[in-house]
Amino acid sequence: QVQLVESGGGLVQAGGSLRLSCAASGRTFSSYSMGWFRQAPGKEREFVAAISSGGRSTSYADSVKGRFTISRDNAKNTVYLQMNSLKPEDTAIYYCARQRAPIGFYSRDYYQANGMDYWGKGTLVTVSS
Repeated sequence: QVQLVESGGGLVQAGGSLRLSCAASGRTFSSYSMGWFRQAPGKEREFVAAISSGGRSTSYADSVKGRFTISRDNAKNTVYLQMNSLKPEDTAIYYCARQRAPIGFYSRDYYQANGMDYWGKGTLVTVSS
């Protein structure tokens, strides 16, 4: 069983930064691509970013490209999301998730559809104007 635990959320003013972390249990962390998703109040959960198992490939939603950076440290079983130039519309619960397929790195549409199998409980990010 895989457990994912997010941390680092909080309240920040517009233009500020936050760094989210997701700690994973299990020995297979380094074999899987990982992703971040978010769900704002009254909206569906949406893809934010993904990173391949070795960290060489990344993918971002258009709304965060150039402001957010996903990274990972396989020695620490942790994936990160550095969020800069935050906007009020970034306010949401942010979730970490593991790719369902054991190999490969896929499109944003794949991840958005049903590409993840294990999910964390989320961490709340609130950006004030």
